[in-house]
Amino acid sequence: MDALHVYNSLTRRKERFEPINPPFVGMYVCGPTVYGNAHLGHARSAITFDIVFRYLKASGYQVRYVRNVTDVGHLENDADEGESKVEKQARIQQLEPMEVAQLYFNNYIEDMAALGMLRPSIEPRATGHILEQIEVIQQILDHGYAYEVNGSIYFDVPAYNKDFSYGILSGRDLDNMLAESRDNLEGGSEKRHPADFALWKKASPSHIMRWNSPWSVGFPGWHIECTVMSTKYLGEWYDIHGGGMDLLFPHHEAEIAQSNACNLHGHAHGKNEAKYWLHNNMITYEGQKMGKSLGNAIGLREFFSGDHPLLEQPYAPMTIRFFILQAHYRSTVDFSNAALQAAERGLQRMGEGLKRLAGIDPQARAVAVNPELEQNLASFRADVTAHMNDDFNTAKAIARMYEALPVINQLYKDSSSTFGVSPETFTTFRQDFLAVWQDWLGMGATTEAAGQQEDLLDGLMGVITELRSQARQAKDWAVADQIRDRLNALHIKLEDTPDGTDWYVEK
Repeated sequence: MDALHVYNSLTRRKERFEPINPPFVGMYVCGPTVYGNAHLGHARSAITFDIVFRYLKASGYQVRYVRNVTDVGHLENDADEGESKVEKQARIQQLEPMEVAQLYFNNYIEDMAALGMLRPSIEPRATGHILEQIEVIQQILDHGYAYEVNGSIYFDVPAYNKDFSYGILSGRDLDNMLAESRDNLEGGSEKRHPADFALWKKASPSHIMRWNSPWSVGFPGWHIECTVMSTKYLGEWYDIHGGGMDLLFPHHEAEIAQSNACNLHGHAHGKNEAKYWLHNNMITYEGQKMGKSLGNAIGLREFFSGDHPLLEQPYAPMTIRFFILQAHYRSTVDFSNAALQAAERGLQRMGEGLKRLAGIDPQARAVAVNPELEQNLASFRADVTAHMNDDFNTAKAIARMYEALPVINQLYKDSSSTFGVSPETFTTFRQDFLAVWQDWLGMGATTEAAGQQEDLLDGLMGVITELRSQARQAKDWAVADQIRDRLNALHIKLEDTPDGTDWYVEK
């Protein structure tokens, strides 16, 4: 595919990516609600849009990536009634709400860094944009798409639907939504219709986080913050809005409605806030969405430590990232220990290939070009680019990298007289392979401690293989075999080559 194409949830088809104002790209992604530690589902969304950010930058675009932090307005069960998620956690931990928000934001950033994530360009907080939210709510009121009840403001979905199309993103029909939910509207609810949603809530006496507004002392609804912050930093119509599939309705549908209703765009029928809407699919466990609200979420820190009844062992952050990248972002991924262990083995195999790639010096070898090997390496970048241009298909990009590993292994083992590709092709391929792995896929990141452990292991194995080599030269086969067998018991395999003894971990 010669140009980047993305699947646009708004139009339900793949489209050629054409920025509004090239080479600049504006991207907004819904970030964490900071009342608890991140779990695997959070990691998938963050990794998905980290890939989008990385690949757009690698493609020459200047990207402003905005990811919000929800520290107010998100009530339990994503509803318009009930307790604030942040305030509830503050009560449980006996902390100030902002203390809770800061604690879990700090943890989130640490966990994302461990997973190799680039920081967004801007990370705005909902509490830092209360005045702007009040201004936009007033605009929506002035244009007749909201109403006040006892100091709370609700978005009037039926009124909006007369002029626009509520359901344009999710494909839901308002009449059916109302028919399905009218009987379930709680007695005493302030809302006129079940589909209406809160823009501003009057605070109850027990609600700690509250601000003055023209209507009451209260707090903003969950949806309004993203409309306000995305357009504040990216403009009234921007390129990409991203998030998890579970946010498509009602959160993203509500964002589009709010944006159109306050006429941010000066357009009779709006521009639906963003040009391209991208959604990653869910992490599941036994076929059910994995999430904190369902009680089946496993925290990232539990993955790192292995301290969870569903986990058979700890899993390194890069294993988790690799596991997620081996599936297309729009497909579901079912968690299992077997799948993670397979990813761990695959990552180990890739690591061995990278070590061998670094150890090859094509200039020191005679060249007898093998057309098949030459073509495999020469076409690598074009093949991977085509996969990434096809809606960021990391699964196929990684599969193409695996196709190159046998060539790398063969070139590493070849004697000087049979090196199968030209030095120029190999040098370019090595640069491209590393760029894809490290820059496009973000798999080059490692913690300082992990790097030190790897250096230590390399050093120890160098000593052991040298001792074995000395034993073989002295024809002390018993000692040489004993070293090999003891290493085999530890799943460390030795491989004798013309240039010395290589080793790798077999899991």
